[in-house]
Amino acid sequence: MSFGLTFDKLIIIAVIAVFLVGPDRLPAYAAQLARLVKSLRSVADGAKDRMREEMGPEFDEVDWKKLDPRQYDPRRIIREALLDDPAPATTGAETVVAAAVADVKPVSADLPANRYVESAYEKRQRKLGKGRPAPYDVEST
Repeated sequence: MSFGLTFDKLIIIAVIAVFLVGPDRLPAYAAQLARLVKSLRSVADGAKDRMREEMGPEFDEVDWKKLDPRQYDPRRIIREALLDDPAPATTGAETVVAAAVADVKPVSADLPANRYVESAYEKRQRKLGKGRPAPYDVEST
């Protein structure tokens, strides 16, 4: 949301503002801008200190880079939430063979975390049969 403002445009706006303000009032406005920047910095530092007080010693142990929203990968988050140890990547043929061979049961607390669990897509494919399309109603589509 930079509204199309580039660094060059900001410099031009600053030069125009200097001409409009004039040399008489420029030092007062510069001092006011400096006070504003200092107050914003003190507000940010105060919030950081308050977080440190409320969280206690865990504040320094938090990995803030991991909480960065730009690092958000839903597949990784779900994988880490469901599995303690991430399973190695498998091909589709290996998962179909594993589903056919394995006795698939619902996930419960007594099963080990690395146990294979059949996905909904694999269950539907096994139910339909290999290579058969899903049923559909011609009149409703």
